[in-house]
Amino acid sequence: MVLAHTSKVVLGCVAFGIFWVLAVFPSVPFMPVGRTAGSLLGAMLMVLFRVISPEDAYAAIDLPIIGLLFGTMVVSIFLERADMFKMSHVSSLNPDDFDCVSEPIIRSASVNGDLRSRSVNSNSNAAADADMQFSIRSLRSSSMSHEMVEVSTVPVLDGASSRKFTRTASQQRSVIIEDAPPSSPTDDEAAANGDKDKGELPEVVEKRWKVLVWKTAVYLITLGMLIALLMGLNMSWTAITAALVLLALDFTDAQACLEKVSYSLLIFFCGMFITVDGFNKTGIPNTMWELVEPYSRIDSARGVALLGLVILILSNVASNVPTVLLLGTRVAASAAAISPASERKAWLILAYVSTVAGNLTLLGSAANLIVCEQARRAQFFGYNLSFWSHLRFGVPSTIVVTAIGLLIVSSY
Repeated sequence: MVLAHTSKVVLGCVAFGIFWVLAVFPSVPFMPVGRTAGSLLGAMLMVLFRVISPEDAYAAIDLPIIGLLFGTMVVSIFLERADMFKMSHVSSLNPDDFDCVSEPIIRSASVNGDLRSRSVNSNSNAAADADMQFSIRSLRSSSMSHEMVEVSTVPVLDGASSRKFTRTASQQRSVIIEDAPPSSPTDDEAAANGDKDKGELPEVVEKRWKVLVWKTAVYLITLGMLIALLMGLNMSWTAITAALVLLALDFTDAQACLEKVSYSLLIFFCGMFITVDGFNKTGIPNTMWELVEPYSRIDSARGVALLGLVILILSNVASNVPTVLLLGTRVAASAAAISPASERKAWLILAYVSTVAGNLTLLGSAANLIVCEQARRAQFFGYNLSFWSHLRFGVPSTIVVTAIGLLIVSSY
């Protein structure tokens, strides 16, 4: 694909640049409108500059991903009520975007500042269904769950080492609270409470059983959703079905639950899809790939390193989900010309690097952006995760983990 007309390329770059700046720095002095409005602004400019037509703009919105996010947000609300997020290390059991849309996890991460965004990206390497990019690639390529589990060891250990400091600080805080002597009730109060407990004992037992049955049902439905995802069923409708089953199981007006869904995040992704699609229509990403493709063949160490670098850069320019959609078939076709085994290795490289690339900058992963927005909007324990505070540990950790992972992938 050749570059579009010069005016289209320039205007498309301007619109994408505005989107990128507002996504990374939502409170810039000249336009402190936030990420959601910045995303819509970028989409509007793409249409206004005629880089993309209004019809193509609507078609660019990836409704399956929007449906997946909506469904997992609803499910996470019920898991919060079922006290699942009081347990640790749930990221490797859930998709990372599912994990980080939940304000309870944001509250639990307030003690460690910006480690949460890196944790979800690190843990999401532990299984082929634990990340949105993995799910997309698993459906587009042959099964690679076994290989992904082996390669995933490096980033998962990296995330675990980061959380070690979090747990230490959290334990110190809990010790202080637990050491506080409880207040001792008087004898009269104890007797009164004892008589009250005896009178309400059947009701208390019945209530506990109802809560236990309800929690068990929530966990079983969530487990069924994860099993369906592993079986390769449609991701968005699986999540939406699980959400609706939970809403029906609750047997109350769903308005209170649906009001907790972060619709601003869904709108942000709609704008991002339009903006990225408009940027792709300028021809710049395709031209860039055509320039480096002859030198990024994975039959040599230099080619693997260059391919990893291209994925790393594009993932932090256009985010990793659009990067996978853009490069997936091209990388696979280039590798298939070498051998069938090379095609599998190419998918594995794309799977690994695009996910680990999310640790480099805030824009490198959809999960990072979700974490930032949820943390900033949290009613309690809010935290403003800046671009530079994330970058100071994102660069060294990403370089080290990517290099080690590519060495492991190259051994296949």
